[in-house]
Amino acid sequence: MRKTLIAGNWKMHKTHLEAIQVVQKLSYRLDPGDYERVEVVVAPPFTALRSVQTVIEADHLLIRLGAQNVHWKDEGAFTGEIAPRMLQSLSVSYVIVGHSERREIFGETDEWVNRKAKAVLAHGMVPIVCVGETEAERDEGVSEEKVRRQVRAGLAGLDPEAVAGSVVAYEPIWAIGTGRTASADDAGAMAALIRETIAAQWSEAAERIRILYGGSVNPGNIAGLMAKRDIDGALVGGASLDPDTFASVIRYWM
Repeated sequence: MRKTLIAGNWKMHKTHLEAIQVVQKLSYRLDPGDYERVEVVVAPPFTALRSVQTVIEADHLLIRLGAQNVHWKDEGAFTGEIAPRMLQSLSVSYVIVGHSERREIFGETDEWVNRKAKAVLAHGMVPIVCVGETEAERDEGVSEEKVRRQVRAGLAGLDPEAVAGSVVAYEPIWAIGTGRTASADDAGAMAALIRETIAAQWSEAAERIRILYGGSVNPGNIAGLMAKRDIDGALVGGASLDPDTFASVIRYWM
């Protein structure tokens, strides 16, 4: 009942012209059957959103468009920010909120993440709410406590239906861009913890919400991760920048 979701987060990579080439090449490597199994999302930088949208629509691609961040206000004096209605007008389907790089480097708080998630939902898009612990927190044994808190805070104030339609991505900060990956067992256990946390507060939403794993996902580890009951997909970083590699991640069962 939970369709696999694999999203590529390109971060600060690719010009708009490069983005067009990547999406076109990716589409050549995927078959109709792949889209039946997996919902495929690409999240390019803001400067490439319009270009990628145009390619997707002109070529009738089944790839979904995602954005990497958003502000919670519809408009205002917020230099450098992007409003949810701006993304909505570009046919964006998914928006990443609370990525660890946003939290750790730019100081985003749980409250901000919650505001963003609500704004994304209010504009008919799906938030991918990111949670995860640092290496120090993992060593101190407080990983579960932190992830539970981030899940509750990120989804606070939402009704069960809104929670069910959202996505949570577990990304251990120590594994992002480092080449290190949580073991499939550890990732599966944390995904189960997230689902239990949601069940305790939003009951029926727990079995419907999709939970992703992110953190140095690649063709070599994706199958093991996807074998875990509570992992419904992946938020892929570096491996999503190359069409061949990303296609291999998407076609993890082959």
